[in-house]
Amino acid sequence: MATPSANRPNPERIYMLFNAFQNTAALHSGIELDVFTAIGSGSNTPALLAAKTGASERGLRILCDYLTVMGLLTKEDGRYGLTADSALFLDRHSPANLTAVAGFLGAEWHAQNIKSLTAAVRKGGTVGVHGDNTKPQNEVWVAFARSMAQLTAPAANFIAQVIGAPEGQSCTVLDIAAGHGMYGITIAKKNPNAQIVAVDWPAVLHVARENAETHGVLDRYATRPGSAFETDLGTDYDYVLLTNIFHHFDETACEALMRRVHTALKADGKAITLEFVPNEDRVTPPAAAAFSLNMLVGTEAGDAYTFSEYERMFRNAGFAKTELHDIPHAPQRVLVSEKSS
Repeated sequence: MATPSANRPNPERIYMLFNAFQNTAALHSGIELDVFTAIGSGSNTPALLAAKTGASERGLRILCDYLTVMGLLTKEDGRYGLTADSALFLDRHSPANLTAVAGFLGAEWHAQNIKSLTAAVRKGGTVGVHGDNTKPQNEVWVAFARSMAQLTAPAANFIAQVIGAPEGQSCTVLDIAAGHGMYGITIAKKNPNAQIVAVDWPAVLHVARENAETHGVLDRYATRPGSAFETDLGTDYDYVLLTNIFHHFDETACEALMRRVHTALKADGKAITLEFVPNEDRVTPPAAAAFSLNMLVGTEAGDAYTFSEYERMFRNAGFAKTELHDIPHAPQRVLVSEKSS
């Protein structure tokens, strides 16, 4: 019998893609039932998991087998174990636990948006209910602030290093669309002489202030509630942080915001942008390139912009030079824009 050709067409990938929603559901269930934490604590058989979680033995066996197929668990002699990724990111006892992100990434409106993809492609923008990010949407952004803080550590620490926070020089930092506030808070923790001013909607800033208090920097943490496009930002900042905001808007709005940032900075100040920045081919690297689809279904005109697009927008807004920095082992990149050459 002839051996099947490795290049022969195979419908398996298409079948798996049609059922990819099952992966999301299985991950959510694993987190909801605290399966990863239970296995990490030694409850590693269906019977032990059933006693620990209160769910059925049959249901847990099928769920854990599926999670094993997904590569999130191991299985040997009927006993389940955590992989390196699930032990680090999905066991609640791990300091790097990321299960809280399900509170935002698992929101039902995300699923509704992607179910309307065809309509969004026809329109060229969202047909969902949360597409206007120029207005306060507490349901969305308070959930973001409460759920996503743990995901920020690699980028926040990288940004703090880029601006030299550990050197301890006195500086003022404006954190636009601060959300949970962890980018500014991280700088303040590493530099006792840094003063942070956070801009966001009032309900979101309440979460940021809670985090600032938890991390012991509330005495150096001020807030300016309102829209980044309209509220008084203040002036004479050494740095302005723009973390994950530009992808919500079209190029005209991005340039308008960056002009406000240019005015708010000192003459030798710098704007620090954190974003998903795909390569010029717009299909690599995968995570940054795929992010554009999120913006298609979730915003009126947002996108994952390339470096050349950011460079042009920021130059039009008055910035002399922009440099791109890769964050090790992270899907986002940092752009450092100098107000003057």
